[in-house]
Amino acid sequence: MGQTGFSGSAKYVLDDELAKIVNISMVLEMPLLLKGEPGTGKTMLAHAIAETLRMELIILNVKSSMKLIEALYQYDTLTRLNDSRFGDSTRNVGNISDYIKMGKIGQAFVAEKRCVLLIDEIDKAETEFQDDMLDVLDQMQFDIIETDEVVKARQRPVIIITSNAKKDLSDPFLGRCNFHHIAFPDPKMMRNILNLHFPDINKRLVDRAIKTFYELRGIEGIEKKPATRELINWIRALGADPDFSDGDRLKKEIPYLGVLFKKSGDYHRSTSNLMKKRFF
Repeated sequence: MGQTGFSGSAKYVLDDELAKIVNISMVLEMPLLLKGEPGTGKTMLAHAIAETLRMELIILNVKSSMKLIEALYQYDTLTRLNDSRFGDSTRNVGNISDYIKMGKIGQAFVAEKRCVLLIDEIDKAETEFQDDMLDVLDQMQFDIIETDEVVKARQRPVIIITSNAKKDLSDPFLGRCNFHHIAFPDPKMMRNILNLHFPDINKRLVDRAIKTFYELRGIEGIEKKPATRELINWIRALGADPDFSDGDRLKKEIPYLGVLFKKSGDYHRSTSNLMKKRFF
């Protein structure tokens, strides 16, 4: 893939299939839609691509009430009105362009160099927003109504779109993207991830922490299962505690559950489960 090839980064491990779909999406200049449960690394992939390929990363955090125009540009009518009243601005009140501010998609279009555009949690948006957005991304241009100006992309950005699969996406939307489902890492992949983050940590601690982590994720009724970031923070906590840094004590006691479980119900369910059942 030449200079655009991506095979992971110092802090991001990916399998061969994900590497292939990332690279072919960049070559074909198609958006890549990533699905998977929270914490599987969808958002971090965009960060890793931008860092590795030395591109600017522009992030559009999608909200349920968001209108497409907000992602393209905003016309600051209030500032223009104040400038016309008080007359102490360096802006030209007669020039509407001085009051046009690019949104995240607009910023990606006018960027001097090719960038990575992350459209995060697209499933929060209404179907109309999703389809209209992809129309803009297909055409690589949009109109500024107030100035009758057409903004054309200087170069097509690398587009990464994430979804937590909370709401189905339309068939037209799916048909215009490449797709990859990022499954939660299995213990072997998780060990590779942890080796990047903790190259010098006690191996026994990592072994016992991984086993305990997957046991805890498997507790029935857990609403928000701990993800990779929680495991990383949990291992940091264990490694900083002399009583647990060698991993042996995890056979008898599992501390810092509040690092893994962030919802009260999950926390109480995990502590209750541990009182009834001994892991290992």
